[in-house]
Amino acid sequence: MAGAQALRQHRALRALPARTVNRLSEAVPEPLNGLRLRLRLLKMAAPLFIAQIALMMQGIIDTLMAGRLSAEDVAGIGLGASIYFSVYIGLMGVQLALVPICARHYGAGDTQAIGLEVRQGYWLALLLAVPGCVVLGFTDLWLAVASPPDEVAVVTRPYLAAAAVGLPAALLFRNFHALAVSTSRPGLVMGLNLAMLVLKIPANLLFMHGFSVGAWLTVPALGGAGCGVATALLAWITVAAAALMLGFEPGLRRYRALVPARPSATWLRRVLKLGLPIGATQLVEVTSFTFMAIFLARQEAVVGASHQIAARLAGLTYMIGLALGTATSTLAAQALGAGSSSRARDIALTGLRLGAWAGLSTMALLFGFREPLAALFSTDPAVVAMAIPLVVVVCVFHFFDSAQTQITLVLRAWHVTGAPMFVHLAALWGVGLGGGWWLTYAYPATGGPGSQWLSGAAGFWVAGAVALALATAGVGWLLWWVWRDSTDSAARRPNH
Repeated sequence: MAGAQALRQHRALRALPARTVNRLSEAVPEPLNGLRLRLRLLKMAAPLFIAQIALMMQGIIDTLMAGRLSAEDVAGIGLGASIYFSVYIGLMGVQLALVPICARHYGAGDTQAIGLEVRQGYWLALLLAVPGCVVLGFTDLWLAVASPPDEVAVVTRPYLAAAAVGLPAALLFRNFHALAVSTSRPGLVMGLNLAMLVLKIPANLLFMHGFSVGAWLTVPALGGAGCGVATALLAWITVAAAALMLGFEPGLRRYRALVPARPSATWLRRVLKLGLPIGATQLVEVTSFTFMAIFLARQEAVVGASHQIAARLAGLTYMIGLALGTATSTLAAQALGAGSSSRARDIALTGLRLGAWAGLSTMALLFGFREPLAALFSTDPAVVAMAIPLVVVVCVFHFFDSAQTQITLVLRAWHVTGAPMFVHLAALWGVGLGGGWWLTYAYPATGGPGSQWLSGAAGFWVAGAVALALATAGVGWLLWWVWRDSTDSAARRPNH
C-alpha cells in the first residue's frame, strides 16, 4: 500500500510545475530528528502564537479604549464579547476539522483535493453562520439572562448586533486559516492578524466617537458599541484581503480556492462527523471559564477581580500550548498523508516533549514572578493579595492545560475527535465546575483541612487544575490506544 501510494504521489508531482513541486516537497521532507525537527515545529508554532496574541490584543484594545469612556462601556462590551466568543468558538471549532484533513492532502501532494476541501468549506461557514447570527440576534434573551443594568445593556445590545454582522466573515476566514496552516504557511495568517491589529485603534476611534464624510455620510458616536462595529468591519476587510491572496499569491493560487463549487451533502456529512465533536469540545472549554465567572459573581468584587487576573494569565499562557499543539498536529497529519504513521508518531512525540518543556518553563516563570504579575493587573492591595495564591494554582493549571490541549490536537491528526469530547465534558464540567462549586461553597462550611485556603476563587481553580490533570490522563490513554496497533500499512488515506 505504501509503495502504491508513493507511486501515485510521484506521478502527481511529475504533472506539476517545478515551483509547485518544490513547495509540495516541503510537506514531506526527509526524516527529521532531534534539533532539526524541534526547530521546524518552533518555526511553525511561532507565527501561530503571534497570530493568536494579535487577536487577544484586539480585545485588550477594546477594553482600554472603552475604559476612557465609562465603566458602563467596559462592562457592556465585556458582556457582549463574552456572549459572542462563546458562540463563535463553538461554531469555529467545527471548522477546525479542515486543518488535519487538508494537511493529509498536502502530505500526499494532492493540491486538487485541498482546493475542494476549501471550496466546500465556504458552504460550511455560511451554514454555521445562520444559527450563529440568529442566536446573537436574540439580544433581549441574552440580556434577560445576564440582567445587566440598563446603562450596560444599552451598550451590549448594539455590540451584539454588530457581532452578528461580522460573524459570517469570521467563519469564512477560517477556511483561509485552515489552508495556510495545513500547508505550513501560518505566516500568512499572522500577517493578516497583525495588519488588522494595526487598524483596530483608528477603526475604534472612528466608530466610538463618530465621523462624517462631507454632507452625504455621517456616522454618530456609538460609544463602546463602536468597538463591535469596528471588529465586524475589520473581519470583512480580513476576508477581502484573504480572497486577494488566494487569487493572486502564486503559492495559494494553484489550489483554485475561489472557483465556485456546488455544495456537497456527502462532503458536509463527512466533515461534520469529524468537526461537530471538536466544536462541542471547544464549547465545553470556553463555557467552563464562563460558568466559573458566573458562579463567582455572587461573591465580593475583590474575588471577581482576582479571578480575572488568574484567567488572563491562564488565557495568555494557553496560547503557547495551542500553537505548539497545532504545529505538531499539522506536521503529523502531513506525515500520515504521505503514508508514514511511524514518522507521524515521531513528530507527535517530539512535539509533545517540546510542549512539556515549554509547560514546565512557563510554570517556573509564573511561580517566580507571581507577585509582580499579580500587581501588573491591579493596584488594589486586596486584589493583589488574593490573586497571588491563584497564580500559584495557575502554574499547575497551565501545565495540564497545555498537555491536554496538545494531546487532543495530536489525536485530530489521526481523525479522533469523538472520545476526547466526552473526556473533556466529564472532566471540565463534572470535576472542574461541579468540584469547584463543592470546594468553594460546600467544603469550607465543614471546616475541613485547607478549607480556609479555598475561600474566594481558589476552590474553582484547584478543581480546574485537577480536572485538567484527569483530562490529560484521559486523552493520553486515548492516544496510546490509537497508536497501539498503528503501523505504516495502516496509515489512513486522505478522504476524498
